[in-house]
Amino acid sequence: MSEPYDVITMGRIGVDLYPLRTGVPLARVETFGKFLGGSPANVAVAAARLGRRTAVVTRTGRDPFGTYLRDRLRAFGVDGRWVGADDTYPTPVTFCEIFPPDDFPLYFYRLPKAPDLELRPGELDLDAIRAARVFWMTGTGLCAEPSRSATLAALRARGRAGLTVFDLDWRPMFWGGPEDDGPHPDASARYREALAHATVAVGNLDECAVATGEREPYAAARALLAAGVELAVVKQGPAGVLAVHRDGTAVDVPPLPVDVVNGLGAGDAFGGALCHGLLAGWDLARTVRYANAAGAIVASRLACSSAMPFPHEVDATLAAGAVTASVPAVLQPDPSGGEGN
Repeated sequence: MSEPYDVITMGRIGVDLYPLRTGVPLARVETFGKFLGGSPANVAVAAARLGRRTAVVTRTGRDPFGTYLRDRLRAFGVDGRWVGADDTYPTPVTFCEIFPPDDFPLYFYRLPKAPDLELRPGELDLDAIRAARVFWMTGTGLCAEPSRSATLAALRARGRAGLTVFDLDWRPMFWGGPEDDGPHPDASARYREALAHATVAVGNLDECAVATGEREPYAAARALLAAGVELAVVKQGPAGVLAVHRDGTAVDVPPLPVDVVNGLGAGDAFGGALCHGLLAGWDLARTVRYANAAGAIVASRLACSSAMPFPHEVDATLAAGAVTASVPAVLQPDPSGGEGN
């Protein structure tokens, strides 16, 4: 087998279609940018931008959008050898609305089913997954079969080798429930099953509540540790990031000032940079600050995948202590104030 990958991610992929103006509801948007999307794919891109050898395990439709995604992965330096093509389901697309600083509604077109949920255990290169220095999986991969069985098979193959990161990634619509519903009856049990195999858990407060029943940050972190992980990372939005290690180390990192353009890719940039810091052997405080800065940079940009920062950009942001977006004219807020939203 060739040299192990630094990071292998597994799960969701699709095409993001983002408005090229802010403050405009979708019904009035006339121009969009097309980007590679899907959290695991974005995390692989983020880690590749930081110099890591990465690959993604997923599936697209056998259609032009699937071809586009493979081309973009290749351009970003992400190995797409395990990106299958499904003959039944089309490549998903996702639209968003952009109302900075904190309103970014997402509209997922993944029906009747997304190809990435058709990943099957027998298709996986378990030797490569086992050998990877970091394996990254998500809660979405647990929401349906055969993806659930494939994800659990990958986790079992890993054992406790290397770093296994569980991105809690709670999307209630993927579990058959509306946005304002609580967790699907199966979700919490599935999350607990996966946590028993993970060494790192990353999630926001809503995601931690699904996994543990706890919303208070320290209580959620302690519950994640009790579920089996070595490191719990709780993202608190404008309150910053809390990270607690089983050895008792805890860091609470405040957010960096940023002029937000689109916050949707910030968590994926954080994830790729978190992998980078953990692989570099940095202490917890340095790792989380670095990841926090990477996320802030992407929040200041329109796209997700193509917005992922390079090392010199993260270093400059940490040195400056803030991010200021440079927004092209096409992304200026709608002068009408977004009426009709």
